[in-house]
Amino acid sequence: MNTVHPSLLLRRALLADGLVGAVTSLELLLLADWLSALLHLPRELLFGGGLVLAPLAAFLVWLSRRETIPRLAVWAVIAINAVWVIDSLLLLVSGWVAPNPLGYAFLIGQALVVLLFIELELLGLKRSGPALA
Repeated sequence: MNTVHPSLLLRRALLADGLVGAVTSLELLLLADWLSALLHLPRELLFGGGLVLAPLAAFLVWLSRRETIPRLAVWAVIAINAVWVIDSLLLLVSGWVAPNPLGYAFLIGQALVVLLFIELELLGLKRSGPALA
């Protein structure tokens, strides 16, 4: 399997992605009703997002602590993040939801944060060296 010795940037990007995901997951799970009323987004969408984020966040934190990381695992994280961004933006243009301006800001803001993690993870992967056998 093609593994890398993760650069410090890759480790920190994965860890930050995981920690932000964990906090966001908790917020979405614990405050879904309140956020739904505040943002005019469906409660089920927010709660479901929290459910999806929880295991991903745990995986990211675990992955950031590995001595070597499969290159494919990093690409999978990047792909999952890209799908998250695309789906977030699709919500806004599809008409499936009708958020208020704060809801728009929430969806766009979290998509921008995830885009930043994609960029940092790509750069961190580029800086990572091959794992020694």
